[in-house]
Amino acid sequence: MNRKDKLVVALDAGSLKTCALAAEETEGGTLKYLALGRAEAKGWRKGLIVNLEAAAGAIRKAVDEAEQVVGVPIERVVVGLGASQVRGLNSRGGITISSRHREIQREDVRKALEVARTVHLPAECALVHVIPQEYLVDSQDGILDPVGMVCGRLEANVHIVTAAAAAMNNLVAAANRAGLIVAETVLEPLAAAEAVLNSDQRALGVVLVDMGAGSTDVVCFRHGALQHSFTVPIGGEHFTNDIAVGLRTPIPEAEKIKRSFGVATQLLAGENTSIEVPSVGDRPSRLVPQRALADILEPRAQEVLGRVLDELRRAGLDRQMGAGVVFTGGAAKLVGLCDIAEEVMDMPAQIGLPEKLEGAPDSLRHPAYAALIGLLYFAQRVEQRRAESAGMMTRLRAFFAGKN
Repeated sequence: MNRKDKLVVALDAGSLKTCALAAEETEGGTLKYLALGRAEAKGWRKGLIVNLEAAAGAIRKAVDEAEQVVGVPIERVVVGLGASQVRGLNSRGGITISSRHREIQREDVRKALEVARTVHLPAECALVHVIPQEYLVDSQDGILDPVGMVCGRLEANVHIVTAAAAAMNNLVAAANRAGLIVAETVLEPLAAAEAVLNSDQRALGVVLVDMGAGSTDVVCFRHGALQHSFTVPIGGEHFTNDIAVGLRTPIPEAEKIKRSFGVATQLLAGENTSIEVPSVGDRPSRLVPQRALADILEPRAQEVLGRVLDELRRAGLDRQMGAGVVFTGGAAKLVGLCDIAEEVMDMPAQIGLPEKLEGAPDSLRHPAYAALIGLLYFAQRVEQRRAESAGMMTRLRAFFAGKN
């Protein structure tokens, strides 16, 4: 088997950067890092593609950079879907197995899931994921795998993720124009959860908060299953814009100040720490106390976390997240974010770091790359299913050829 057959590639295209991460599956089934291609994002605004050619160009640039290292053409990718145009909802559906009861077969589970996923969606919405939460066997709930059990009626509770069809189609179209086949689209916070959460957290109840440039995307797990997903339309760019306006400095300088001196709470601002703030135009730079920066960032952090908490309360999950909140995404590294989250949300908080890939540089163990690495795991499963399907077709062709 050559490298091309073992290649798996994840693509994360967004309003700040575009990344293509390539790995290969080893004989033991693990993933080995090969290359990371990066490009400045172009053609995006507020989490949506506004210039298809520019977005496709950025994707092609990132993929070309990865290809130079990999040494073989990259053709198939799994693409991350930002949650700015995503909606999650729960649904239940089921089937009657038999009036006389019998063992549940895998096909029965598939049919129950098909019924559960049958919900009315507006024309502008597209189905992204249907994720099983639990099964009910003759009304007995909490069943994770009903195959082999005996019942008369089987029901499934599922979480359905939908996206704005135009947003998703434009993302796929940009990848296609870059010469790529999109094998699957995956909700980015769901991918981030794949990279940073363990089974104990998912069982106890955990909120994963993926803080990107344009939005804060949230997924909630309990009893091992996805229970809720939503987005808050505030991200790292909003923090940067607040600094630019509040300190009257250009946005690129505001981003640098946020990364170097930003704190999410006044308690962490240095008493005697001053920041050199470049002015707009030809005016000279000024010295500003770090407390002034904290005065700008703390209210915005409280707003984001307060809106996350409000949605958890609305869904009845605010007191069910025993493992607390885990932050990922590029904006999650704001100093003091966990401190203020524990105060606002009244639950333990931590930064989620993805597990290191074999052979990968240490720089990839950063919350900004959690979704990208999680997408790689999804890509691995897609390629495994594709290989199994191809193997089945080969066996069928050989079987029928032998009949002739």
